Amino acid sequence: MNEEQAIIKHIVRFLTASGALAFVATSLHAAQNDPAANYPNKPIRFIVPFSPGAGTDVTARTIAQKLSEKWGHQVVADNRTGAGGAIGVDYAAKATPDGYTICLISASNSVNSATNPSLPYDLVKDLQGISQATSLFYVVYIHPSVPAKSGKELVAYAKANPGKLNFGSSGSNTLQHFAGELFNHMAGVKMVHVPYKGTAAVIPAMLSGEVQVGFGSLIGTRSQMQAGRLRGIAITAAKRSPSIDLPTVAESGVPGYEVDQWYGVITSSIVPQPIVRKLNAAIVEALQQPDVATRLAADGSTPIGSSPEQFNAHIKSEMAKWKKLVKEANLRLDK
Repeated sequence: MNEEQAIIKHIVRFLTASGALAFVATSLHAAQNDPAANYPNKPIRFIVPFSPGAGTDVTARTIAQKLSEKWGHQVVADNRTGAGGAIGVDYAAKATPDGYTICLISASNSVNSATNPSLPYDLVKDLQGISQATSLFYVVYIHPSVPAKSGKELVAYAKANPGKLNFGSSGSNTLQHFAGELFNHMAGVKMVHVPYKGTAAVIPAMLSGEVQVGFGSLIGTRSQMQAGRLRGIAITAAKRSPSIDLPTVAESGVPGYEVDQWYGVITSSIVPQPIVRKLNAAIVEALQQPDVATRLAADGSTPIGSSPEQFNAHIKSEMAKWKKLVKEANLRLDK
């Protein structure tokens, strides 16, 4: 090899090495600018602000299983209950904003945020939506002693007997409470609210006759209705559901009535958008799986899978809805 050939060979080696180094540098720069490039690379904590076994818990664990299978990293459901779901949401709001802490909320959290100014977080400013997971109706059910076989008959009976009917809820300022108050307001009736400590306490109170009307999930009421101990008369959804053969409240004498006990996934408002988008795509994909739809249908849930923008707008509209009810119905709220 002469001197000229040696120089050419050296130049080729230099250019090749430089190109490789440039490629590596470009790749590293791209990874630094895309926080979702290597996400996730460790387990994700999925906060559930409600009790194990509830519809929220079932939904979170169903989604968590699918995400774990997709990514090969555990997505672990973590029940952090208390204060109407506020403790778990506050934990998610204050967690390290790296996308490794997400939280499942329900419509009850929008009621809480709309009516409780002393919460340690702002649901709109401190958190952001990833996706609405499901839509879920309540069943309006009554004690068999109530002489009503339909929603229209219930409205007629309540109007003829103001203050005689009690409706039970899982607590003051919860969605069940507001479902009853919205029914009162829109139907022009006066049923008396009786709060209990959690959904599990409402059914025994209903069976004993302490309260005569309730608004509850299908999974919590189905067995009692099938046994004839409670009578389902309507559902709170905007349209009928294949999960149960009942008309809507709107069809039953209260036009425009709708209460959706939706579930959705949120995280800290500071989590970078590329990570939020990656979480959204994976959650939507999970909700589209046939076995997920089948499992959630037992609770009367319908998978949704919305975009982050759509879910953020939905949260705001729900909060506005309940603030409007408080004002128009002149509700006195217990803190």
